[in-house]
Amino acid sequence: MRTSKKVVAWGMVLSTVMLTLSGCGSNNGSTTPPTTKPVESAKATESAKAGGTKLAGDFEIQYFVGGYGDMWWKQAIADFQKQNPDLKIKESAGAKINDQMKPRWLQGNPPDFVYIDGAGSNTRQMVTDDQLMDITDWLKDAKNIDGKKILDLLIAPPEEYKPGKAYAVPLVFGSWGTFYDKALFKSKGWEAPVDFQSFMALGEKIKADGKMSDYIHTGVYPYYINGALLDPTIIAMNNYDTSISKKINTLEKGVWKSEPVMKALDKIVQIRDKGLIDKASPALNHTDSQSQWLQHKAAFIPTGIWVESEMAKDIPAGFEFGFLPSIGQDKGGKFVANPYTSTVGIAKKAKNPEAAKAFMQFIFTEKQSKLWAELSKAPSNIKADLEGTNAPALTKEAAKFYNSPNTVVAPEIVIPEELVTARNNATIALTKGEITPQQWADRMEEATDKIRAKEKK
Repeated sequence: MRTSKKVVAWGMVLSTVMLTLSGCGSNNGSTTPPTTKPVESAKATESAKAGGTKLAGDFEIQYFVGGYGDMWWKQAIADFQKQNPDLKIKESAGAKINDQMKPRWLQGNPPDFVYIDGAGSNTRQMVTDDQLMDITDWLKDAKNIDGKKILDLLIAPPEEYKPGKAYAVPLVFGSWGTFYDKALFKSKGWEAPVDFQSFMALGEKIKADGKMSDYIHTGVYPYYINGALLDPTIIAMNNYDTSISKKINTLEKGVWKSEPVMKALDKIVQIRDKGLIDKASPALNHTDSQSQWLQHKAAFIPTGIWVESEMAKDIPAGFEFGFLPSIGQDKGGKFVANPYTSTVGIAKKAKNPEAAKAFMQFIFTEKQSKLWAELSKAPSNIKADLEGTNAPALTKEAAKFYNSPNTVVAPEIVIPEELVTARNNATIALTKGEITPQQWADRMEEATDKIRAKEKK
C-alpha cells in the first residue's frame, strides 16, 4: 500500500541495523479500546520548545492501533508530556479510530497530529483532500531534539504527492511477503521456493498430499495479495526496473495494460487455475486467514512482517516463521521486496501546529527508533543500530533478504483510495475466476481515467 524512493540506502542501513517487525492495517495489537483522553502530566526537568516558544494549550494526537499495538505511542506521548508539562495532551486512538475521526476531519475540526495507518486511512487521499499541512519548508532544515537533521535519519524519504512538496513523513518501514512455517517444511522435506516455477511445483506436491491448501489469502482485504504477490511480481516482470512503480503512482495512462502488469496478473491466474488458492480465501479477513495458516490449513500466506507480532497469542508451539519477499519472479531471477510505510502528518487546520512540529522532532530520533523496535516489534523508518534490541527471529530472517544483492527493494505503490478500492475489487474478482486479466486491466484504466479527470479540475 504506500511511499517510494526508500530503497537506495536500505542495503547499507541493514548492514548495521537489525530491524524488528512491521505493522499492519488491522487491530489485535492492543487490548486498549478507542479512547480520547488526556495523558496525565508529570513534572518536567526541562520544557521542550518549538520555535523558541514554550509549548502550552491543548494538543491532540490521533493514532491507529493495529498490529504494532499502542505501547510505543503511550510511552512516547508520556515522555513528551513530561518534557512539556504545560501541554494538555489528548490521545484519540483505537482500532476504529480512522472511521470514528472521519467526521471531524470533514467538518474541519481535526486533531493536531495524525499517524496515518490502517483501514480507512490514505496519506495521498488526505493530501488530495487538502487535509494535511504543507511542511516542505519546515522539514527542509528541521532537526530533532538531538540536533540531527530529520531528513538525514530517514530510510525512506517523504513521498512527493505533489512535485517538490512534503505533507507527511514515513514513521514505519515494513515489508510485504509470502510466509511459511520453516519447522513444517523441515518435517515434510519441502524446500522453500526461490521463484515462481519452484513455488508452483511445490504447490502441486502440497495439493497432492491433500492435507492442506497451498496458498491462503485475505479476501476481505485484497490489498494483502496485491502488496505481497502482485506488486513485486510487476517489478520482476519489468526486468527489475522499479520505475514502473512511479508510472503507477503518477497514474500514467496505459500502465495497467502494460506487459509487466499483464504478466504479473497471469501468474495469479496460473495459481488460481491450478487450484492452489484455498477456496475459503475470498471470505476471510486477515486474522482469520492467518489463524488458519498457523494451524497448517495452508502452507503459504501473503501478509506483512508484522504477522508474528499481530498473531503472537495464536502461534502454536514449535512454529518457525519463514519469509519470502516474493514468489512471482522467474527461475534465476531476484527476489523483490515490496515495502510498506506508515506516515505521520500535521493537520492543515491544526489548532496547535507548534506542538505538532515539536512532537515530530521528539519522535524522529535514534532513541525512539530503538524504543519503537522494543515496544512495537517493528522497524521504524529511522536509521539506528538496533543490534542490541530484542528483534524477533522473523525480522532477522527478513533482514537477510533486504541486505542481499539478490533482492531488489521496490518503491511503494501509493495510489488514491478510490483506486485502491477498484484494484482490490478487481483482484478479488480475478482470484475467483470472475474476470480475466484483460478485464482487470480495463477496470483499472477506467477507474484511473476518472481519478485523473477529477485531479485536473
